[in-house]
Amino acid sequence: MRMPGRIPVESLGTAHFPYHWDADALVARRQLLQFAVYTSGALFSVTALLAVLGLTRRPPSSPSRAIVSAKALAPGHAYYFNYPGPEDQAMLLHLPTGEFVAYSQKCTHLSCAVYYQPERARLYCPCHDGVFSPATGGPIAGPPDRPLPRINLQVRDGTIYATGVEA
Repeated sequence: MRMPGRIPVESLGTAHFPYHWDADALVARRQLLQFAVYTSGALFSVTALLAVLGLTRRPPSSPSRAIVSAKALAPGHAYYFNYPGPEDQAMLLHLPTGEFVAYSQKCTHLSCAVYYQPERARLYCPCHDGVFSPATGGPIAGPPDRPLPRINLQVRDGTIYATGVEA
């Protein structure tokens, strides 16, 4: 006696299976693992190559440029100029000790402009109340944790020249 909706037992062995076993072996685990290892090795090699190229490539040197006459800047005052490029703001300080120092005006916290406050003998960033030492460019207070980039100076024939930026 046959039940409605049931497959007869005698036809179970002859029923066609809808999937082919050959199609199941398109990518084996071993092939997937090899692909992952080779891809990781290639990415590591490219990263290592870029790191080596970054170490061997020298940054372009900054040109020497005249800033101002040493006599024109009184002790305890600042002179603002652009260096090394026309858009890079910098400041030259004539410290009360008689020494000349120059720094980038870009704060090391969030790149706001830093100004010299001679009455308080400090370099001040108004964005987040960052304070730097005029003598060293190092941070004294506020959120900045790195010193200002220092600009190398030379005095020739009474004129102060910027000759490069320390890294």
